[in-house]
Amino acid sequence: MRLIRTFAVPFLALLLTACSSTGTRSAGAPPAPTEAAVTAYLIGVDDVVQVSVWRNPDLGISVPVRPDGMISVPLIGDVAAGGRTPAQVAQEIQDRLAIYVRDPQVAVILTELRSHEYLSRVRVTGAVRQPVSIPFRQGMTVLDAVLAAGGLTEFAAPDRSALYRKIGDGSRSYAVRLDRILDRGDLSTNFQVAPGDVITVPERVL
Repeated sequence: MRLIRTFAVPFLALLLTACSSTGTRSAGAPPAPTEAAVTAYLIGVDDVVQVSVWRNPDLGISVPVRPDGMISVPLIGDVAAGGRTPAQVAQEIQDRLAIYVRDPQVAVILTELRSHEYLSRVRVTGAVRQPVSIPFRQGMTVLDAVLAAGGLTEFAAPDRSALYRKIGDGSRSYAVRLDRILDRGDLSTNFQVAPGDVITVPERVL
């Protein structure tokens, strides 16, 4: 416990200092993650993509994106995947396959998101039992993240908790009343989290 507190308190102070200098405090709720953010995902190096061609199973592949951002597709060779959406990659493959296959119907599906793993994580730090960095999941809330961190310690000041979110070149913080969430079932500040969010639980003043 002493080790966790020793690590968490300086890290929390550093984080709050950085946020106070580059971000602003908001009394309202953060914008909910949108479906657009998910569909606009750009493929990165080491992501695993599955390419399927309707009625042509021999042309299907499941491969990781190479360091040069390319994948190799039967018949047509290398296709640029890095930095593009699955729909864009599917369209290029479909257009190029049309030379060899009549009316090809191509689907590109991301089966493993490896390249953006750390960018898409949610982090919980401060007066929690186990500060954690966890993968983002659609629908995840502040309470989900705090419970994944083992809950609060006896030193926590849950009424002063906050969620920090990157907005453009800066950040914005949103007040989270963990005391009301945990003690009263008041979910008004149990916000949905977004990839990259940081939730902090400060220690109370003794």
